[in-house]
Amino acid sequence: MNHPEIAAEQAHIDRAHLLLNEARDRARKLRGMVEVGRGGTTQARYERDVIEGSVQNRLGQLQLGSASLIFGRIDLDSDDRFHIGRLAVSDERQEPVVVDWRAPVAEPFYRATGRDPMGLIRRRHFVSRGRELLDIEDELFDLDQLDEGFQGHGALLAALDQNRDGQLRDIVATIQGEQDQIIRDPLKGMVIVQGGPGTGKTVVALHRAAYLLYTYRFPLEGQGVLVVGPNRLFLRYIEQVLPSLGEAGVYLTVLADLLVDIFDDVRVTLPDPSDSAAVKGDKRMVPVIADAIKDRQRALRDDLVVGFGLARLRVSVSQSRGIIREARRRYRRHNAGRRYVENEFFAALAASHHSQPDADKVRYRLRRDPRVLEALERMWPVLTPAQLLRDLFGSKALIESAAGEHLCEAEWLTLFRPRGESFTDYRWSDADVPLLDEAYSGLGPRLDRRRKARDPEIRTFGHIVVDETQDHTPMALRMISRRSLNGSMTIVGDIAQATAPGAAADWDEVLNYLPTGTIEPRVRELTLSYRIPAPNLELANKVLAVAAPDLAIPKAVRSVGTPPRVVEVIGQPIAPVQSLVDRAVSMVQEESEALGGGSVAVIAPGSLIEMVDQALQATGIDYGRATTASRNVSGPLHPKIALVPVQLVKGLELDGTVVIEPATILEEEPQGLRALFVALTRSTKRLAIVHARPLPRVLVD
Repeated sequence: MNHPEIAAEQAHIDRAHLLLNEARDRARKLRGMVEVGRGGTTQARYERDVIEGSVQNRLGQLQLGSASLIFGRIDLDSDDRFHIGRLAVSDERQEPVVVDWRAPVAEPFYRATGRDPMGLIRRRHFVSRGRELLDIEDELFDLDQLDEGFQGHGALLAALDQNRDGQLRDIVATIQGEQDQIIRDPLKGMVIVQGGPGTGKTVVALHRAAYLLYTYRFPLEGQGVLVVGPNRLFLRYIEQVLPSLGEAGVYLTVLADLLVDIFDDVRVTLPDPSDSAAVKGDKRMVPVIADAIKDRQRALRDDLVVGFGLARLRVSVSQSRGIIREARRRYRRHNAGRRYVENEFFAALAASHHSQPDADKVRYRLRRDPRVLEALERMWPVLTPAQLLRDLFGSKALIESAAGEHLCEAEWLTLFRPRGESFTDYRWSDADVPLLDEAYSGLGPRLDRRRKARDPEIRTFGHIVVDETQDHTPMALRMISRRSLNGSMTIVGDIAQATAPGAAADWDEVLNYLPTGTIEPRVRELTLSYRIPAPNLELANKVLAVAAPDLAIPKAVRSVGTPPRVVEVIGQPIAPVQSLVDRAVSMVQEESEALGGGSVAVIAPGSLIEMVDQALQATGIDYGRATTASRNVSGPLHPKIALVPVQLVKGLELDGTVVIEPATILEEEPQGLRALFVALTRSTKRLAIVHARPLPRVLVD
């Protein structure tokens, strides 16, 4: 039986959409007006560009796509009534028709409980498809009858039961109380969000970015908001959340692209062995890079003597050493000191002549002399980060000189790799990126003759969101810190899912490398797992208890669900691995059919990815594959069936998962137990495990 007020609420929704369309038309009309006549004074062009940019931003904010505009209503004991939606809509008299979900008046929609109704007598949830209202769920607040539990049971569970399509969705209609508190935390300072799998920490962080842009439009719109993800597959997965909330101007990136913004010739395509990646991520690389720069500031081996007409000009070894010493004292960034070194060098040459000619005259006469150029390049070369590290990594002597006091021999030897024939063909790894950034911090931009920078400075942002922070190395965290304008950051992660080489053991370790400033970091914990059904979470928690025994075990909101399916494959003697792979592929088809069109991820250890890929191809199944090289991901996650290496599955959620050979995952991953925990906690509905080797004891006991 339909709710008696569906027709009235549908009429309100229709009116809101009509007013929204009128707002869009007004914005388009204004844009058309400023586009008329592109000439005029510099001031006029500047003002027109500002107006046009503002209008464009407003048009972006008004675009909803297929998302529902209104998703709820609150009735207050003061007889006031407000419809809550994705963005604010007003009528001709500027009376609110829809209240933006981020507005203070909307807060009770997310926070009110029976124990603390926050002035509500009713909370109404809409079930919609685009503009069409399908159903209404009412919560009546009565202190004698209601509990303190999470609100909107029906709306929340309905959202959780929807099939996934390879894209993360917003949760604006079903934000829970503990999530809302984090979203609305003040801008200043740092918020750390610790949350187990399925607690919604990623979407909470993205909704927080949208909330901050709404609440602190000035100055954040000008300063910018940065979201740092672990890889491009993850960015593809989350890219629609903020636009669906009316905020399309947030910069989503991976660390490699932050560097490419400065040096577009840096190609990050090289995989790193885990031992090398661990060394490159270690905080001891800070003095290694600093010493590598100092090693390129070298005194002359012998006195330099050059002809100047009939005379001989000289710069002694001791003079060159003094010039370098003073340049180091004066200049914090290497490239900025080159001009000073040149001036002092030519001044020393001029002073060595009995007539002491003008230093500029000497510079002009000798500026192209090969011996002079060689001497200056030895004393103080102008360097890019790529030039510095390519030379460093290509010479065991240079590595030992820079790293010998900081790393043991076995560690610094992992850094060595041949320079190659061509600088333009040189490739870098993801672990190299923070080192290149560290080098740029010490080198600074190259300067032209007018002292203007040839390279852009590092851009800073008014707020930074970092997801999967627990896997960022100290060097990566330092790189992120350089992008912070004022220390305002939202740090999101789960220590229990720290699987990268050199990953942090606790949040205190993470904070050592972030700009905490004068405001004490606020730690917020998400304790309820909304995504994972209880039977699946119970199995995963067995792994968690061993992998991270000090962490609290998350509680499942959904107490029922299909129990995990565990299938053992008795392999053929000739090809036992092939038997495993073939059975896994057949299970993928079975799980996909059981889900009735939902999304399924095949999660496999790295050593089996190629075999599984070939087996899936042989079946003719429509599927997609996520590559292990984040920079090579060319599209979003396949909406139905996706083959994902265990290294890339973190942060994703799917309707079903097929996890292949847990024992091999334990062996191959640097932190195998935590990697297995991640793999077991990606599904919202069905979990299947297929194995030929004995299951790890942690899953059996």
